[in-house]
Amino acid sequence: MWIYQKKLEYPVNITTPNPRMAKALMAQYGGPDSELAAGCRYLTQRFSMPDNRVKATCNDIGTEEIAHWEMIGTMIHQCLRDATLKDIEAAGLMGYYTMHSKGVYPADPNGVPFTAAYLQCTGDPIADITEDMAADAAMSKRQHFAQKKKNCPAWQCFFLRCINK
Repeated sequence: MWIYQKKLEYPVNITTPNPRMAKALMAQYGGPDSELAAGCRYLTQRFSMPDNRVKATCNDIGTEEIAHWEMIGTMIHQCLRDATLKDIEAAGLMGYYTMHSKGVYPADPNGVPFTAAYLQCTGDPIADITEDMAADAAMSKRQHFAQKKKNCPAWQCFFLRCINK
């Protein structure tokens, strides 16, 4: 179904350790309104859509969300890879570090693991699309927050591109 190109949708090159940024990015990696949740939501709900064009649109959006998820994971990895234990502790990530070291694990910034309970698929196209719009609105709120962080390379790399697409 997919043809994977061994490159990110947009290049990510964070060279300075930033565990605080990694923690913030975890909302977009494993939280209820994360890229993972969005991708799963669209790719699951497509089966209930009554029209092939709508199914294809859900498939396209879901695929793009998974590409975003890959970029977020790369950003978290790059923010953590050279971080010191002191910086990880200062960022409030000791619990995460204890469980996952510097690995990238789908959890929110509070350490709550990703769960399929974040998703809904009612089989009703209107209800499902309404849920998609609500989830996208929640993500949009975070993206507007990101605009305030314009001088941070990690935010610029991903969120500003999403806002401007």
